[in-house]
Amino acid sequence: MNASTESQPSGSLDSLKWIVIILILAGAVVGNYLYSDQSVLIRALGVVAAVIVAGLIAMQTVKGRNAVEFAKEARTETRKVVWPTRQEAIQTTGIVLVATLIMAVILWLLDSALFEIVGFITGLKV
Repeated sequence: MNASTESQPSGSLDSLKWIVIILILAGAVVGNYLYSDQSVLIRALGVVAAVIVAGLIAMQTVKGRNAVEFAKEARTETRKVVWPTRQEAIQTTGIVLVATLIMAVILWLLDSALFEIVGFITGLKV
């Protein structure tokens, strides 16, 4: 976060906005339940509309603006990442698979040896 977002005062109506958001989302859930005899498409569109309205209201709060700013900064940082080429990804995957296979064989041999040793000591053979 930068200094401008940390020092913003809380909006006076933010609490009221969050209550309205919760009521809208609760209304979407209750409405979806009450109108279960209606078409699924109509109910889904109603829920999507309620979520969009709640999201737009949330974006008008301090926390909502901070979340949008954070998402923009995260997208900018994601664009700065140097992604591996297809060849590098295939080679790395191959190395991981070979290392996993080698460890599996080592653990299998160790398990077999310990099984034989315990069987020899206890006299129990399965």
